[in-house]
Amino acid sequence: MAIDKFESSLKKLEDTVKRLEGGSLSLEESLKAFEEGIKHSAFCSGKLDEAERRVEILLKQKDGSLKREPFETEDS
Repeated sequence: MAIDKFESSLKKLEDTVKRLEGGSLSLEESLKAFEEGIKHSAFCSGKLDEAERRVEILLKQKDGSLKREPFETEDS
């Protein structure tokens, strides 16, 4: 399922960032980790964009207009 891939990719991105922030990687290892992180970041960004488009479709009104409503969290 796509959600599993998103969650997995996000976790790998977080792990990559932690490794890079740790400062123990060589330059070559850092570059390789950075490239891996960029790939995961692009994948996650694309999935989030896709989710946003799907939400807008679901909010489309019968007359074809979009009804935009602010996203509210439990804190707001």
